[in-house]
Amino acid sequence: MMHKELADYVGVSRQTICAIEGGKYSPSLEVAFQIANILCSPLESVFYYLADVEGLKEYADGLVIEVIVEADDPGDEK
Repeated sequence: MMHKELADYVGVSRQTICAIEGGKYSPSLEVAFQIANILCSPLESVFYYLADVEGLKEYADGLVIEVIVEADDPGDEK
């Protein structure tokens, strides 16, 4: 999906989508949920928050456009 298409669906500008993707802007919860819904992915698969090893918190690189689905490994069952 192109930035402009996603922006049109969500109701924001293409520049806003680019800023979110680049980690320069944090979207509102409403916009974040809309983006996740449009991408048919859970919110936590699209947006995530990482704590660094020294206890400081920083945002990850922003929007994950490509969603990777891994198959369940039957050997992982316990």
